[in-house]
Amino acid sequence: MKQVNISCPYCGAKAVRRSAQVVRRNAGSGEEVYVCARYPVCDAYVAAHRDSRLPMGTLANRKLRQMRRDAHLALNRLWEDGYMSKKEAYRWLQVQLGLPEAEAHIAHFSEYRCAQVICLCDGFTGAAYKAA
Repeated sequence: MKQVNISCPYCGAKAVRRSAQVVRRNAGSGEEVYVCARYPVCDAYVAAHRDSRLPMGTLANRKLRQMRRDAHLALNRLWEDGYMSKKEAYRWLQVQLGLPEAEAHIAHFSEYRCAQVICLCDGFTGAAYKAA
């Protein structure tokens, strides 16, 4: 298993892999997260892939996690509402943002980039973004 060394972008503390139940009571069995060692003072964390146990993205605080959820919801609308397939939606987003495929993952996006995703998707569908 590959050793992962992650530092929290908010406080600089080391991130550690823990059961996802540390941050979410309803987490499924076997789910894991990388969480800031200063949690809950610093609430940054990111989910881990079940098979590889590698982080799915970068550590995020509450605001960024919400923006990433909102960006996923906006993008999902493109394929759930039949505008394009899921694969086409992700490819469209990659082209719109001018990113290589390896960098076109919402779990790695900043607040700014998430806002861009929401704006692009809403512009495509004509929907108005409403923050949760």
